[in-house]
Amino acid sequence: MKTHLKIDQRLNGRVISVEENLAIVELDTIMEMVADEKGLIHGGFIFSAADFAAMVAVNDPNVVLVSSNVKFLLPTRVNETLIFTATVVEKKENKRYKVEVIALNQNEKKVFEGIFACNVLNRHILDND
Repeated sequence: MKTHLKIDQRLNGRVISVEENLAIVELDTIMEMVADEKGLIHGGFIFSAADFAAMVAVNDPNVVLVSSNVKFLLPTRVNETLIFTATVVEKKENKRYKVEVIALNQNEKKVFEGIFACNVLNRHILDND
């Protein structure tokens, strides 16, 4: 893995597998992610794990998210485990990528899907000109 090395994998998902143009990330939902008294997981944590999976699928230290088009298909509850599969579906010469991310719960039901547009920059986005 070459990107997002300092990310808190407890909150953003744990990398299970990295191959060229493919990443699998597992997210165990925990109490810190809960939005209400019924144990609903806040969608921001699900989006973050999907974003993380997309970044790892591109796997470059200078990858950034440009845009996304996502759907939350089913609710997620505390103590559920989600598996995110991120696949690069398009790669252009100008270092632009489209990554499809799908998340399944432990019952293998799709809870999330999205397309993430990512760019690889020539240097880190926070480096001075």
